[in-house]
Amino acid sequence: MRVVVQRSKYSKVEVDSKLVNEIPFGLVLLVGFTEGDSEKEIEKIAKKIVNLRIFDDENGVMNKSILDVGGQILSISQFTLYGDATKGNRPSYIKALNGKEAIKLYESFNMELNRYVKTLSGVFGADMEVSILNDGPVTILLEV
Repeated sequence: MRVVVQRSKYSKVEVDSKLVNEIPFGLVLLVGFTEGDSEKEIEKIAKKIVNLRIFDDENGVMNKSILDVGGQILSISQFTLYGDATKGNRPSYIKALNGKEAIKLYESFNMELNRYVKTLSGVFGADMEVSILNDGPVTILLEV
């Protein structure tokens, strides 16, 4: 499981030019799954995400988590995180989990995050337009 975590001042996701979800500030997560991922990885990475101290405290030091600042999460499924371009110029997505299994994990991941922080999502498998006003920029790659 790979998750790109981005601190955001504002973000939204649209499908067919229609707003699906938006957050005023918080975290945008780009989420990809691979063979062998399970509920165990979901619980571990969800706890890591909500406790990441990547928001500024009163002294401008990244010392607060999303739990501390009251932000929201926008979670976007992205199988291309498992794109492998080591051979040639066209990435192979063979390591990305198939959609039927990945959607179950994605929904479970979002439900787990919702236990801690309001979490909104994109549309699994859709051609989405994601607008991210990255704050910092702060971008962290997590993998379990």
